Amino acid sequence: MVRVTEVTDTDAPLALLVDNNTMSLYRMHEILRQKDYRIIECKDGDKAVDIFITEDPELVVISLDIPGLDGHIAALEMRESRNQTRIIFTTPRNKLELSRDAAFSAGAVALLEKPVSKTSFDEIWDAIIGKIPDAPGLEDLDELYPEMADDSEEVELEDLPPPPPPSALPASAPPPKRKKKGRGLLLIAIILFIGAAGAIGYGLNELGYLPF
Repeated sequence: MVRVTEVTDTDAPLALLVDNNTMSLYRMHEILRQKDYRIIECKDGDKAVDIFITEDPELVVISLDIPGLDGHIAALEMRESRNQTRIIFTTPRNKLELSRDAAFSAGAVALLEKPVSKTSFDEIWDAIIGKIPDAPGLEDLDELYPEMADDSEEVELEDLPPPPPPSALPASAPPPKRKKKGRGLLLIAIILFIGAAGAIGYGLNELGYLPF
């Protein structure tokens, strides 16, 4: 059994591991520590690109199926930031064919099938440290997510259309008329008063109290 310890030498090469599978991260961590790499781990494609730019790792091992940016686009953004970047893709067997296309597009130095073993890693070590292929997918990077390019465009104030003239604006609807309940009640009260007064006058006339 190989004893693995943390690499503390600040001059040791740095590897960025990107995978949202804990076991896959653990396997790659152990393999690369045996090769004296310092390790940074990440589980998100967006964050991985940020870490890559700030930490400048010598090697990136990235899974294609990760949250945020998928591994293919994240790898292309890394290659765009620094062209001479050694990238290894890892993938499950059922996505191996698709991963080959992505590896060619991003100019990966190697493609490993999960679960990655030390033996499979050692078998491709010469390719990993060898010549870095071109990344033909960089030419189509903007087209892979055009909605992000659209959102980044700024609209200048002078390009906005002028406001329409007042005559072109739709007229506001007139407010609904309130029902005048008070005037109706007053009219009813007057009619009742007149009726009552007439009845009283008729009664007094019959009794002889009125002169007509």
